[in-house]
Amino acid sequence: MPPPNSKGPPVTWMSLPNKPQLFILALCRLSEPLSNTCLLPYLYYLIRSLQTGDTSQARISRQAGLLVSLFALSQFATSVPWASFANHYGRKPTIIIGLVLSIISNIGFGFSTTIPAVMCWRVLAGIGNGNIGVMRTMTAEIVVERKYQSRAFLLLPLVFNSGVVIGLALGGCLADPIVNIPTLFGPEGVFNFADDPKGVAWMRVYPFALPTICNGLALMCSLFLAVFGLKETMPGLEDRKDYGVIAGAAMRRGLRSIFKKESTGYSAVKEEDSDNDLMDMRSPLPKIEIPVEIASISPLRPKLLITSRAIWTREVAVTIVSFGLLPLHNSAFMQVFPVFLSTPPSEFPITSALKFNGGLGLPSPTIGLFLSAFGIFGILIQLCIYPSLQAWLGTLRSYRVALATFPFAYILAPYLCLIPSSHYILQFVGIAFILFLQVTARTFGIPSSVILLTNSAPSPLALGAVHGVGNMLSSLSRALGPALGGVIFGWGMERGVVGVVWWSYLLVISMGGLAWSWMLKEGERQAEKGSREECIELAKKEENEKEGPIEGSNRR
Repeated sequence: MPPPNSKGPPVTWMSLPNKPQLFILALCRLSEPLSNTCLLPYLYYLIRSLQTGDTSQARISRQAGLLVSLFALSQFATSVPWASFANHYGRKPTIIIGLVLSIISNIGFGFSTTIPAVMCWRVLAGIGNGNIGVMRTMTAEIVVERKYQSRAFLLLPLVFNSGVVIGLALGGCLADPIVNIPTLFGPEGVFNFADDPKGVAWMRVYPFALPTICNGLALMCSLFLAVFGLKETMPGLEDRKDYGVIAGAAMRRGLRSIFKKESTGYSAVKEEDSDNDLMDMRSPLPKIEIPVEIASISPLRPKLLITSRAIWTREVAVTIVSFGLLPLHNSAFMQVFPVFLSTPPSEFPITSALKFNGGLGLPSPTIGLFLSAFGIFGILIQLCIYPSLQAWLGTLRSYRVALATFPFAYILAPYLCLIPSSHYILQFVGIAFILFLQVTARTFGIPSSVILLTNSAPSPLALGAVHGVGNMLSSLSRALGPALGGVIFGWGMERGVVGVVWWSYLLVISMGGLAWSWMLKEGERQAEKGSREECIELAKKEENEKEGPIEGSNRR
């Protein structure tokens, strides 16, 4: 084995270990963006259609912020219970249960006809997606070598961006299909089998159900792959018999035998090939080695063994705070910007360079396609630019570059409403520039923050706890961000200053996050030799404290 610091062959996407498992886990990650971003293009129009009484722009903005926040608030409330559940029963059951809840909540949301109903379904969707920290922990357990980290940890944000693209496109194009796609669902539409003069009947009653149905179908595919292909990564449970994986291997063998018979004239499948395939599918992932000293403490599962004081170091605490500041403004932008684009332009004249009001009045298909196009742009950056930049600058510097880009987007965004609607090309160029800045910043920032959080953990044994708390704080930020953003946006609209939310909230938080990043350290993850030594030391310390609490207190 080469020395730890020796340079081996360059790391590529094809050189990643355990690619099938990473692929399945990445598809499971689609649950959150599909559930959370699909409604953004039509959120303004959904609330307006369900609204009774006051239909002012300010009230719509506040309720939009609350609706988005409920999802993240539920994630926040359930992230630690999900982490605890995963530590007791395994990572895979946690992922599967979350997917089932996501499917149910998506379908229910689309067929809701009141504001309280859609809010309840949003709560359930957030509960189902409170296991994101578990997915990040699984990534760390699947890929244990540091040299693969930048690409492995890039997969989940990459799929998140893909899900954002799909969700925004589905939400923008399929919402209110009778109006937006009349050739398919209108009075003379292809799918108007009853020849209803007003279009497909059930779509008139549930105009926003079609995109959520498509979400549910996509998540069913992820659920199928998770049940029949995803392997457990929890240390101590990798060898547990998994009937789902066994059944998946049997299905694979059956399909291979069918296709082989068709292509070779019904030749028999070799028995040893089938057996080898089954054994390969049933074989667990490579284990993270645990020394005998530790394994002997807990023969059933190496739960260890690590004290809270040893986990929550200053480096971990500082990194978790930074991990929570990023979504505090990024999630608010994701909610405020589509509402801002949907809001009708102001009829009042501009009084100063800071006091002006209104939005752009764009329809939901335009908003959805525009946002999804820049989601694709974010994916291309993640694939082509981020790995090289991260290798050149390092994770921490890449993170700071991202944080320094956000403020420019927030300063300029409200001025889009000053562009006359007749100058639509200039309007679209302005929107594109704002999205270019924001999407580039978050594309660099999110994977860097995950890597920094992972590397701040004092031991791989602490990854579950660190990611659980990090995900909890991130969920809290994503709950507070849209709620505060919606309230401040509405407050500014009522007073004729649409820029209030951009300058007094988004800009201030983003600048604070940039300043806080100078307290961070690059960090080195304990992957192999270091982690074993750390585990032994911490396990012995824990055991000594259990056996002699008085002596332990005297030592402290």
